[in-house]
Amino acid sequence: MTLAGVAAGTLFRGQGEVQALARDLDWSRTPLGPVAGWPQSLRSTVRTLLSSQYPMILTWGSEFTQVYNDAYAKLIGAGHPDALGGDIRVTLAAGWDTLGPMIARVMRTGEANWTPALPLLMERAGYREEAYFSVSHAPAEDDDGRIVGMLAVCSEVTAQVVGERRLGLLRDLAAKAGETRSVEATCADVASALSGERLDVSFALVFLREPDGSLCRGAAVGIDADHRLASPEASAIWPFDRALAGETVAVGDLGPALGMAGGLWGDPVEDALVLPLVGEAGAEPLGVLILGVSPSRALDTGYRGFLDLVAGQVSTALRNARAYEEERRRAEALAELDRAKTQFFSNVSHEFRTPLTLMLGPLEEALQAGGLEPRTRAELEVAHRNALRLLRLVNTLLDFSRVEAGRAQATFAPVDLAALTTDFASTFRSAVERGGLALRVDCPPLPGPVHVDRDMWEKVVLNLISNAFKFTFEGGIDVRLEPVPGAVRLTVADTGVGIPPAALPHLFERFHRIEGGRSRSHEGSGIGLALVHELVGMHGGTVEVSSKVGTGTAFTVTIPTGTAHLPRERLVEVPSDPEASGSAQAYVEEALRWLPDAPAATNVVPLHAAPEPAATEGKRARIVLADDNADMRAYVERLLGQDHEVVAVANGAAALQALRVGPADLLLTDVMMPVLDGIGLTRAVRADPALCTVPVIMLSARAGVEAGVEGLEAGADDYLVKPFSARELRARVRANLELARLRVEAQEQALQARKMEAIEQLTAGVAHDFNNLLAAVMGSVELAERKVEDERALRLLRNAMQAAQRGAKLTEQLLAFSRKQRLDARPADLNLCSPGWPSNSTGRSVAAPR
Repeated sequence: MTLAGVAAGTLFRGQGEVQALARDLDWSRTPLGPVAGWPQSLRSTVRTLLSSQYPMILTWGSEFTQVYNDAYAKLIGAGHPDALGGDIRVTLAAGWDTLGPMIARVMRTGEANWTPALPLLMERAGYREEAYFSVSHAPAEDDDGRIVGMLAVCSEVTAQVVGERRLGLLRDLAAKAGETRSVEATCADVASALSGERLDVSFALVFLREPDGSLCRGAAVGIDADHRLASPEASAIWPFDRALAGETVAVGDLGPALGMAGGLWGDPVEDALVLPLVGEAGAEPLGVLILGVSPSRALDTGYRGFLDLVAGQVSTALRNARAYEEERRRAEALAELDRAKTQFFSNVSHEFRTPLTLMLGPLEEALQAGGLEPRTRAELEVAHRNALRLLRLVNTLLDFSRVEAGRAQATFAPVDLAALTTDFASTFRSAVERGGLALRVDCPPLPGPVHVDRDMWEKVVLNLISNAFKFTFEGGIDVRLEPVPGAVRLTVADTGVGIPPAALPHLFERFHRIEGGRSRSHEGSGIGLALVHELVGMHGGTVEVSSKVGTGTAFTVTIPTGTAHLPRERLVEVPSDPEASGSAQAYVEEALRWLPDAPAATNVVPLHAAPEPAATEGKRARIVLADDNADMRAYVERLLGQDHEVVAVANGAAALQALRVGPADLLLTDVMMPVLDGIGLTRAVRADPALCTVPVIMLSARAGVEAGVEGLEAGADDYLVKPFSARELRARVRANLELARLRVEAQEQALQARKMEAIEQLTAGVAHDFNNLLAAVMGSVELAERKVEDERALRLLRNAMQAAQRGAKLTEQLLAFSRKQRLDARPADLNLCSPGWPSNSTGRSVAAPR
């Protein structure tokens, strides 16, 4: 081996790839010359870099001859191994404009530098690559201390730089996806986020699927909107169908068609990825996303994964936007429906007031006139009282609809609120005390007048006391008014049944009712507390509620004092006429009708009393009537009391007790009642073997097929919708009593038929079946008559009823015949018989009836 070979083998000893190449390299043909002639400083530096695991390169001499280690060889890729012993200015020609001045400065000044994440153009993989290096350049000295080279320590940080950049874009898209915006605004946000990162996404196109399946452009980033490839018509270039089918497609060779530069070095963009915008699970894609690939980065697995994540974030943002728009459309539709409903209630309530006025005027005049019979006066008083109640309900509904629509006209005047509240509360004293409760009013004088709308404050106080009375059966009701800093506070507390915690958040919602709670009556519109909430809000105040089941409830109304919170144009100095509204009496009259009347209570026989025999034909039928409205009980009792014995009770539980202690021929029940409603009562009756045959007629204000079906499914025999005529009620009662009687007779006849001969048994059995079928037919036809309005159909149904009744009569005659008619054949003289009797050849009759 030559001296040069020995020197090279010694300097480049080791197992590395670069060491092996360096040992075989003819260094004499490089500017450095044979290894044996290298200065010691060069040898030492080379040994240092070769033994390092960190990428290092040494350039030496004016020709910038390079020596590097294995770690650096990996950085330059395809530039290795030709770079070993060659000129670094050739190897890194693409990036020398950046590196050259830096190296020259180090060699000129002798000062080392450090540059993190230095972008360098690399051509190590067959294309102009975007790469980033953290580099330190240090001067290299010869044996005489002169700077003759440069030692560089570097590491590639391309993955970190690109990864952080891509992560930032994904964060921006995720932030946009979390915002609730319209689809149009979301597309603009997505475009803004993508336009800020053009190194990884050269351009972007968002196409959205329309309801008819076509595509429309939602956003264009980095490409002119008028570009022919930015149109949904460019299906020859973009595989829309495949993407909408869920496939991700790479499209290449786009340079001539796009005419666009991109990447870190401004090279032509050649590739793009066409991705589906995924919709909800199981739904069709929302559209197509096209992302331009950077010409400075290879479309490897990592790059594809990043673009998939971009598509996922855009899909999420658009899904949220679609959901937001759909929810907004639903909200707008509901709001419009709500406005229409409010307007409808307002119009209907307003129209009701005219006929009610025309009803109340004549009724009041008739009651004021003398000479009325007691019964006639009582009937007129019932009509007048319930017309007033209807007017109060109409006014409440009208007030609420006006408040909701913003058309309520409040006038705020200074009043003595303590005296005013005391007057309103005291009107309830008679009703509260008749209900066995105590009414305590504690409204001491306030420091000064309070600005309120008198009529509105009256409705607030009366609604709260009425509500307390409705749900309180023992104890009492406390009404307190007290000053607090900057406001006054009204508290209406009771010792009633209380409100379940789950119902408290919904208490002031309109039409909200607490189902299943004990109350004096189930009547009501369900807007009283909602109206209180709105009226208090118009005064700039708040209303709160606290309650405990079984203990009681307290409503607290707080309204500010002064006038700063009130519209100045609504302030007046004189309050409204205190006699103008007359609302208090209507509230009290309604509350009084919730109290049980004494005569009805006396008709209930104590529980476990000995049952009496059921009513038989020719006797007055015993009817149990259950209704929580006292006027309705009195009215029905007067209608039926002439012909029947009527036991009137105020709820379903009392009716069930009355049925069990004294057999009844008919149950007449309202549907909505406290304690036990009509549906529950009917089911209890049908489940009791001793009561299951009692006919049940339901009376209800709930019109419609569904309400009737619910009653019939519970076991009712008939369903009568309020309002009904006296004639119709009497007819239904008679029909059901007659059907019950026929059923009893049919059962008796069936028992007797078992003792007759075979043919008599067959005849009686058939007649019994006929009776059952005819009873069902008559009941169904009668129920259908009440639901049909067409005159021709009604006539046909009446004909069917008449035919069924005739059939029932014929069946009854057939039963009578099967029990009594017998044939007795015996000889008879035909000459003594009437002409027309059959005879034999002897002239004697064959048979003659007895």
